[in-house]
Amino acid sequence: MRRLALILLLLLPLPAAAVQPDEVLADPVLEARARDISAGLRCPVCRNESIDESNADIARTLRLIVRERLVAGDSDEEVVDFVTDRFGEYVLLRPDTSGANLVLWIGGPAMLLLAGGIGLATIRRRASATEEEGLSAEEEARLAELLKE
Repeated sequence: MRRLALILLLLLPLPAAAVQPDEVLADPVLEARARDISAGLRCPVCRNESIDESNADIARTLRLIVRERLVAGDSDEEVVDFVTDRFGEYVLLRPDTSGANLVLWIGGPAMLLLAGGIGLATIRRRASATEEEGLSAEEEARLAELLKE
């Protein structure tokens, strides 16, 4: 039973954090803010991995920048703006839903609805076309002739 519990514990997904002990701020409030911010920033080297989880050198640099800006007195939004000004919106794990990004957020669902509508219209048109079309008198005569043979 203990063995099973140990195996289940090992299989639980645990948050991976690459923050080094020398990066941690002495103030727990600032450190918590830094963790929140760095959890929302993407590592430029790693794909879909936050700088909080990444072991890349650039992620470490970004974590240090975030902490430096917080110690300097910047708000969370100012820190995120500082990083995005230098690296672009790519570093945001959750990009804004305004401006040009709105097209990207709405584009996928809109295309799905459009494709579904076109598919449904095509199916209905084909179904009604086959129901309305029957055999002409000539075709019925020819079919009867073929069936007699």
